[in-house]
Amino acid sequence: MTLNNWPKHIQKYLFLLKDGFLELPYLSNSPQTMLDSLVKLPVTHHKTLQQYIYLNNAFCKGVMRYREMEDGFWLLATDIRIKENIIAKAVYDENQLRDYYFLSFSVFEYKYPFKNSNDITLLSTCWTFYKPGTEVATYFYKGTTGTFFNLAISKEWADKNISSKNISQKKAIEDFFNTKKGFYTWLDIAPKAHGLAKKISKVLETESEDSFNTVDLKKQCMKLIAAFFDNSFEDNRILDNVSLNNLDYYNVAKAEKMILHHLHLPFLGIESIAKDVNTSPTKLKSDFKTVFGFSMLQYHKEKNMLLAMQLIQNSDIPIQDIAAVTGHECGSKFAANFKKRFGKLPSETRIFSEVKEAV
Repeated sequence: MTLNNWPKHIQKYLFLLKDGFLELPYLSNSPQTMLDSLVKLPVTHHKTLQQYIYLNNAFCKGVMRYREMEDGFWLLATDIRIKENIIAKAVYDENQLRDYYFLSFSVFEYKYPFKNSNDITLLSTCWTFYKPGTEVATYFYKGTTGTFFNLAISKEWADKNISSKNISQKKAIEDFFNTKKGFYTWLDIAPKAHGLAKKISKVLETESEDSFNTVDLKKQCMKLIAAFFDNSFEDNRILDNVSLNNLDYYNVAKAEKMILHHLHLPFLGIESIAKDVNTSPTKLKSDFKTVFGFSMLQYHKEKNMLLAMQLIQNSDIPIQDIAAVTGHECGSKFAANFKKRFGKLPSETRIFSEVKEAV
């Protein structure tokens, strides 16, 4: 596949329905190639002077603002609302170099339906890092809205700037940049990232087509990179630096989709998930931990605890009901798991949230 035959490719694959998700492909060799492929989609509108791409169709609505802050260092910031289930797929032009790394910080809001209650707005935050040549598949569910801050970094730029004194563990990070393809995900590991993301959004919102604040934008983006690397060594994935093949990454993404879709139930089991993904349980178990830093069971539990925390903080739903909807058979087991994860009982967390809201 090449950029030249891209229009023919997307005629066949754009919004193709598969397993309940519509495909949204894009080329990922470099930020420029990505932009060129998105501009050629029949559902986008390109505002060249303003440096953004806009889309509004039956499947999604959003805007991507892009800035090349210096040679080899780009920001692609996207606000999007998902109208139907979509799987975004990174593919590559066979005739172009694949020399960019993508670090993404994303914050998504989604409506959580609850019986006898209005839908509750909850947050899902994560970081992803993928290396050149990695075919990433990301699932987005209908009804979610969110923001991506994609930082695209060339190998040359990384070699020049990773030695910055503001970034810890420089040698390990340099080694991480010097190996083959890979895709890794972290949950909400950097508390400062939310504030930095808001500053980046503010800079972009106040810019005009005649005046781009590249200096301040670069400064905030560099801080975002430092915030990630300063907190990403909580496990050994950067040190281990394991590379899988692209089919393995696709299978892991599919496994994660199954886990998230069944959070309200007891864990499905590795064997059941592996059967649906069509791979061996042992391999899927290993590959999933490489990508997420958790076993599948641990990931299920962590996502359930984060869901429970938000339901307790952002709703008046009885704690007993929250225990049930997060897959716990009894309130006492839920309370014990919650305290082990957050250091407080669910009841104590709710009281604190109510006092904070009253103040």
